[in-house]
Amino acid sequence: MVLILRLVRESFLFAFQAVIVNKVRTILSLLGITIGIFCVISVFTVFDSMESAIRKSIASLWSNVLYVQKWPWAMGGDYPWWKYWQRPEASLDDMKEIERRSNLTEAVAYMVQVNKTVKYLNNYIENIGVLGVTQDFDKVWKFDLANGRYFSSSESMSGKNIAVIGDEIATTLFPEGDPIGKKIKIFGRNIEVIGVLKKEGEDFFGNSNDKVVFIPINYFKTIISIRDMDATIIVKAKSLVPNDELRDELTGIMRSIRKLKPSAEDNFAINETDIITKGFDNLFHIIAMVGWIIGGFSLLVGGFGIANIMFVSVKERTNIIGIQKALGAKKYFILLQFLFEAIFLSVIGGVIGLFIILMLTLIISNTTSFTLILTQGNILLGIGVSAVIGLISGILPAYSASKLDPVEAMRTGV
Repeated sequence: MVLILRLVRESFLFAFQAVIVNKVRTILSLLGITIGIFCVISVFTVFDSMESAIRKSIASLWSNVLYVQKWPWAMGGDYPWWKYWQRPEASLDDMKEIERRSNLTEAVAYMVQVNKTVKYLNNYIENIGVLGVTQDFDKVWKFDLANGRYFSSSESMSGKNIAVIGDEIATTLFPEGDPIGKKIKIFGRNIEVIGVLKKEGEDFFGNSNDKVVFIPINYFKTIISIRDMDATIIVKAKSLVPNDELRDELTGIMRSIRKLKPSAEDNFAINETDIITKGFDNLFHIIAMVGWIIGGFSLLVGGFGIANIMFVSVKERTNIIGIQKALGAKKYFILLQFLFEAIFLSVIGGVIGLFIILMLTLIISNTTSFTLILTQGNILLGIGVSAVIGLISGILPAYSASKLDPVEAMRTGV
């Protein structure tokens, strides 16, 4: 342990002296390591932050929920839309049959959406998602109420003209008053507000419950035909029921409802959030490889720079090496001394790169809506990669120093 501490101390002093005495040479040589670490870790930082935001957005949906729709979800590659566009839309009758036949579901809801302008007196807000939903929608979709209440069963069944509105709608239409009990106008009709959703903000995909209106589907369909609308049946599994098991049951029920022959393809899709997660995992894997390739060239250049510094350092300290060997220093002592120095210099370059990334994450996070986080894992990765580059770059110079003959070394240094 004493020997290691001595090696580290001497290597630190020699490396520090190299930085002080040969500032320009050292800075230029370390620039490659700095740029390389910056490229690699900045890519990982951006995409770790994006992945965190995406997973947070996906987590806003229930993981044990499946979506019966006309169109399958897919990411990347060819999407054979011509196979799907003639499929029938999911219907209310389909939902009722699933509700009646399924033994694995905790709740089933139906949802359709149109974008409309919502008005109250002289105030209005455009392009609002107006969702026609069934009674159990609150059991399959994550949201919280800040004020008021959700539909009752009787209100939903009778198709009463009531609505639950998002926070942004409430603050825009009712800047100075409580919206509960007030009547907003959608589709040219008066609809009473009975609830206001808690403020959420936009997720990574730009979606938000702040700009939506929920109204009972039975009232919705008296205003607009839902026959050809893009509809979704949302099915939540019972506790401990895996999604695959629920999917198999839903597939059987839907094929029975649609009266499909055993050899016929499904004319419906059963989607789940795992499809989105896997798609982004593949995307991030590809981008991470690109980041390593781009950063790898800079790290390679930086490695040569460290090797160059170390060869020069060995030449400049040839007489010192000779004196150390004459006084009894072993080959491994000289070898480790120069290896530690190479690692130390490389880590300095890596730390500078990490510091630049940290400053940029703070600037971007404080000036934009996107939050960048330099994780502890990426910091350790950056330092680790720097150390490995320094180790590899310092092997040859350190080995050449350890092989020097003490008499020749002292003579050369004179």
